[in-house]
Order: sequence, then structure tokens, then C-alpha cells
Amino acid sequence: MVAKIVEGRSIRGILHYNEQKVEKEEAKVLMASGFATEIERLSFKQRLYRFETLHQLSPRIKCNAMHITLNFHPDDQLDMAEMQLLTSEYLEKIGFGEQPYIAYQHLDAAHPHIHIATTRIQRDGRPIFTNKIGWRLSEPVRKELEEKFGLVKAQGRKLKNEPYLKVAEYGIAPTKKQLGNITKAVMRDYAYTSFAAYRAVLAQFNVHVDRGFEDSVMFEKKGLVYSIADTNGNPVGVPFKASAFYNGATMKNLERRFERNADKRQAFKQSLKDRIDGVVDRYRSVSKETLIKKLASEQVALVLRRNEVGLIYGLTFIDHKHRTVFNGSDLGKAYSAKAVTERYSDKDVPKQYLLKEPSANFQEKDMGLGTAQSSQEESLLDGLLKKADCDEPTVIGKKRKKRPKGQQSQNFNR
Repeated sequence: MVAKIVEGRSIRGILHYNEQKVEKEEAKVLMASGFATEIERLSFKQRLYRFETLHQLSPRIKCNAMHITLNFHPDDQLDMAEMQLLTSEYLEKIGFGEQPYIAYQHLDAAHPHIHIATTRIQRDGRPIFTNKIGWRLSEPVRKELEEKFGLVKAQGRKLKNEPYLKVAEYGIAPTKKQLGNITKAVMRDYAYTSFAAYRAVLAQFNVHVDRGFEDSVMFEKKGLVYSIADTNGNPVGVPFKASAFYNGATMKNLERRFERNADKRQAFKQSLKDRIDGVVDRYRSVSKETLIKKLASEQVALVLRRNEVGLIYGLTFIDHKHRTVFNGSDLGKAYSAKAVTERYSDKDVPKQYLLKEPSANFQEKDMGLGTAQSSQEESLLDGLLKKADCDEPTVIGKKRKKRPKGQQSQNFNR
């Protein structure tokens, strides 16, 4: 079993993500506690209100939400009662047994996994101490529950969680099958809020999508055509209409997701900003190539949006770790094209010291497993070769190197 704890600012985003999975029949409520009634009787707003009433008791605590995932090996055969008992014991032993929580069993991967939404704020308004909760509490509990429930041990072995989404390559497999797999996964798993953002994600997987010219019939009818792209981003091979795929990524299906994705991605906004800051604040000036490469090591793809004469007018950041998409303007002025390109130079000039510590919205702690993947969702992009700025390859999925003690981070625009 692999456990992962993520602290964040938005309980709404955590609930929204899991409730969307339930609506799409990709998850179901496994159990809930602390709601004084059956969870099925409560609407989304009522579930959210239960957590927000606690958060209002301690408004100064910004990092108050908790998103916990428990991932099992495909060989682990647990029935619902066993999953409920394991979840209850895990939360009890890490100090969250008295907290209100909702546990969701996700059904969208080959291995069993559970997502838990809860809060750090207690009934008296005090936050639960979570510093180093990973190795201090969760890790020994994980090992104890593996023994008790006869689970496949995570530490010291690699789980067989192969990425289910690979970069398209013309000729290695049927074109329609590759396009269908990629478009369906990107449509479902990424939080984009516009067609341009969706198209930018597809380009990472060598998929080209075309709406036609604005005055064309295809554009007016909201038609989409998908093709595999070559190394220059140009379509190759036979194109396929979106309607050719069962429940395909049509414009109508995409537009349904734009608004709700805006809420879904908010839970991961600060995490993305912190990782961008951590890269940019290492340099007084930096080359475009280095910036793209270093961001890629943080599982962030940087796409430079250019006008007809080739000038950069905007930036798009694709967070492959949490599968969200933000324009620079969505993140703030410090992340705009102007602010970033002002740092460009022909050579890299690292800073000799860093002044300010980052204000981390998310503190992620992986428990156990050594070199193992924590879930199939998180191995979605492992080992894939990504592209930024259309022709700039970047590798994502690499582990971030620990900073030497004493190094700190600055604001992006300093």
C-alpha cells in the first residue's frame, strides 16, 4: 500500500474533484464520518459547509484542507468492508479519526485506490499538527496495515503501474486507436478552461486538433478534426473527426468542462506557482532552453504563445503532476510573458544566495515505496518525452533534487 498526503487551501477543489468522478461513475462514496446523517442525503453544498464551518473557527490557518490517497497493488483483493475498516484505522492512527471526512473509492484505474477529503481544523478551532506526518505517523501505520490486511508490501519493490497514456507516434499503432486513447484521457483528466489550453495539452502528446477557420462551416458547426503530429507539430496521416470516437472529445463535450475545470484546478494553483518560483529564483538571468528544461524536471511544461511574426505574447504552464493548465496571466503579473522574458539571456547567471522562503500552499509527502509509483494516476506521464514551445522537447516525471540546506526561494518577479 502507498499513502500520500497533500495539504492545501481549497477543500472545495478537493470535494469538487472527487464529486466529479462520482458523477461520471468513475468513483463512489466508500464511507463518511462526522456529518450527523447519511452522506447520501447531503448535497454538495451541505458537504462543503460541514468543512467550512470548521475552517471559519481558525481563519488564520490557510493550509487547512487535506487530500489523502491510499493506493493498493493490483493483486490486493479487498472487499468494501475491508476497505472501510482499513481507511478508518489509517485515519485513526494518524490522528484524523475524530475529523469529518469523506472517503471515495475510485474506479478509473486497474488498481484499487481511495481518495479521502478531510480537514486539519478541530472542533475547538485548533489545527492538527502535521509537520513530518509522512515518516512520523503515516509510514509506520502503512507498514502495520500491510501486515494486518495481508497486502502486497510497497517498500523495496516496484508496483506494476504502467502509464496508460503514451505519446502518439505515427505508424507504431493504428492511428484511430492512439488518437482515441489520448483525446479521451486528456479531456477527462486535465483541468483546462479553454480550447487553446486543451490544444496545448494535446500537443504535449503529439496530437494536432483543428477547428477550421473562423468563417468556415466546420468552425460554425463546432467540428473538430484530430491527427497525429510530426516533430514540427504538423498533422500527418489520416485525420479523424471527433465524432468518430465513442463519447469522443467533441467541442460540445469540451465546453461542458471549461467552467467546472476552473474550480477543479484552483486546489493546485499555489503548488504550481511554488514550483515555478523554485526554478526561476535560482537565476538572475536564464536562457529559454534552461528554463524549459528545469521546469520540465518539476513536471511543468512551458508553452510560449507567439503571434504571426513570431513574437511571444503569452505563456501557458501545463502542470503534468496535477494535470492542470494555467496561462501566465491566471497565475499573476509575475508569471506573465513580459516578466519572464525579461529574465532571458544568452547564458545562465545563477544566484549566489536566495533571500526568501517560499510560502508553500501544498506540502507533499510520499510515504513508503522507495522507487515505486504511488498510483496509476501519478504514473500517467512517467517516462514520456514532452514538448514545449512546439519544438522544444522536455522530459517530465523526474524527481526533484533536494535543495541544499540554507537555500531559499524568492518571489518570481524579484
